[in-house]
Amino acid sequence: MLAECKDHGYFRGETCPECGDKGRFLMNDQELDRVGRIMAGILRHFPDRFDLTMDSYGWVDMRDMVDAVRDSKNRLHWLRPHHIEAIADTDEKGRYQVDGGMVRATYGHSLDVVLDDLPLCQVEELFYPVSEEEQDIVLEAGLHPTDRKKLHLSGSYASAHEAGRVRIEEPIILRIDAKAAVTNGVDIRRAGKQVYIAEDIGPEYLEVAEEPEDFQVPETVEVE
Repeated sequence: MLAECKDHGYFRGETCPECGDKGRFLMNDQELDRVGRIMAGILRHFPDRFDLTMDSYGWVDMRDMVDAVRDSKNRLHWLRPHHIEAIADTDEKGRYQVDGGMVRATYGHSLDVVLDDLPLCQVEELFYPVSEEEQDIVLEAGLHPTDRKKLHLSGSYASAHEAGRVRIEEPIILRIDAKAAVTNGVDIRRAGKQVYIAEDIGPEYLEVAEEPEDFQVPETVEVE
């Protein structure tokens, strides 16, 4: 459930995590999932399907998006801009930004967008999952985008493993020397709470990561 606490803002769940108040109801889990999928599709892949204008940095007007969705989806006639803002504000992975009535996705694009206004990477290491078949090729040739416009890197071993398990049963996790890469001019940007993006990562910054002693394989995998 998505709701709004008058004192602490938007939240997901039955009660505000700060004060326990039930808050003002905004949408149920089914509605949240449906609107979230449409929102991700528009902001990452197909704004043109809804006749929406996206600028070069990926921004779309929230009011225009709401009007377009309401016109095409009768069951979402209740949708308003504050619903979009609430979804973006409470997204646990930090996939969206809202600014001055505009909204954008910060990663996951199949469209060409400029994201060089995102914060520069400040961490020393990042991680990336590969299959056993890919390992030697990547260590020799480096990392390059595949099905997305940007290379998506993870901020932790665990998050890289989770991302890898979407397509690989037992992913091998590579460690990226992010500090050295950034020092040498590689542009790496923080795009989410655990997601960083880059154009390419050379092989000189890659090695097979050691599995942390406290790492445990989760039972379920969340598809991005």
